[in-house]
Amino acid sequence: MTAARSDRRAGGAPASSEYRRALEQLYRRRRFGLRPGVEVERAVLGALDDPQQRLPAIHVTGSKGKGSVSTMAAAIVAAHGRHTGLFTSPHLASYRERFRLDGREIPPEAVVEGLGRVEAATARLLASGSIDREPTFFEATTAIAFDWFARSGAEALVAEVGIGGRLDATNVLPSRVGVLTTIELEHTEILGPTLAAIAGEKAGILHAGMRAVVGELPDEAAEVVTRTADRLGVPVWRLGREIRGERTDLAPDGQDIEVRLPGHAPLPLHLPLLGAFQVGNAALAVAASARFLEAEGRALDPAATRRGLAHVQIPGRLQRVARDPELLYDVAHTPGSARAVAVGVAEIAPLADPASSAIVFGCLAGKRVEAILDALAPIARTVVVVPVRSERALPVAELRAAAAGRFPRIVVAPGAAEGLRLARAATGPDGVTLVVGSDYLVGELLRPEGSDEPDLSDPGHGPPPSAEDVAR
Repeated sequence: MTAARSDRRAGGAPASSEYRRALEQLYRRRRFGLRPGVEVERAVLGALDDPQQRLPAIHVTGSKGKGSVSTMAAAIVAAHGRHTGLFTSPHLASYRERFRLDGREIPPEAVVEGLGRVEAATARLLASGSIDREPTFFEATTAIAFDWFARSGAEALVAEVGIGGRLDATNVLPSRVGVLTTIELEHTEILGPTLAAIAGEKAGILHAGMRAVVGELPDEAAEVVTRTADRLGVPVWRLGREIRGERTDLAPDGQDIEVRLPGHAPLPLHLPLLGAFQVGNAALAVAASARFLEAEGRALDPAATRRGLAHVQIPGRLQRVARDPELLYDVAHTPGSARAVAVGVAEIAPLADPASSAIVFGCLAGKRVEAILDALAPIARTVVVVPVRSERALPVAELRAAAAGRFPRIVVAPGAAEGLRLARAATGPDGVTLVVGSDYLVGELLRPEGSDEPDLSDPGHGPPPSAEDVAR
């Protein structure tokens, strides 16, 4: 059997051996860890003829919601007739999820070609002394993305940051709109120990000449963002003030909402997503799209906006996987997002019996696991704790200890698939099964059996180097 026929990628289509090797090369870059700063990214992109300069962008940061906002904004801008790229991270089942143009994932051969271009540029820069280190996994991924989007004729880009904003590799874009969704205590070892410090890092995506769209922030964070925007002369629309979003009806396949923006008539929309938290995300996405189009001298078209949102799907965000009883997946891994998920589950299944419901839970070390489980405890009496496939996984013994006193029934499973089987067995006909706690956990369950795609990678993190890596 030929290599082209023997290799299978996520989703079932053939994956070439060259694509597999390219992914292996990329994933070896995780050993470089996280290197805040844009100097290497700028140099590599410069050696590729600065593709980012041909990508007018909406740049999105925030502690949660940025993936949903990015996906919805890209769909809206594309529906207005612009070839629109979408760059998000991390991925769940396939590396190619990170790069989409008009909703279509990057082809495997474009990943191979793009990595080759980035590695050739890196070699030239290292030989000339222009850079003193290799790009990290996320820096190389960002360079591949911007290069591919530009060469593929993208006319607009919606880009989600990796971590933070000010020193993120994506912060080289000529962004017309900057979006800050929410701010919570997260990645404190990188972004700082306070909400104000984190807000300062995330507000670093704001630049003179752009417009800003900002979600509802804690006062301490909002003050920092306001000062930054004022200093740069960046006009701001804020959720709950200039931007209003409210639900008008709850439907089995999503929800009807109304968005109000300055200078626009009220805009009724159908959102095919579950969860009250998506109402605010949709309002931010509509606002960001409107501001982006304004920068082009165009107006937001209600019909195009409805078309753009009509078929939006976001895996791992209160994703309904099965019914009777309900099975939901969510990547929530902060206390705030866990609270939002708990509210969403109560709305989706208002008559669900917690005694008949079960949660499959796993997360990474460093998460506020007790607070997350506090938020989830009201919706289920059974929790199945599982390890996630990451060297940074929180050990199952610590998961079990955190669940003690919060859930009457605690079950330990050796992995995600077995944990899901046990949780479904414990879920009664009037209950709900929720898989939650980590992108890694949801991604493992979404990845088709036998897929040759590597496991999920956070930007900047990875396993210790192997002997082969050291030799390189």
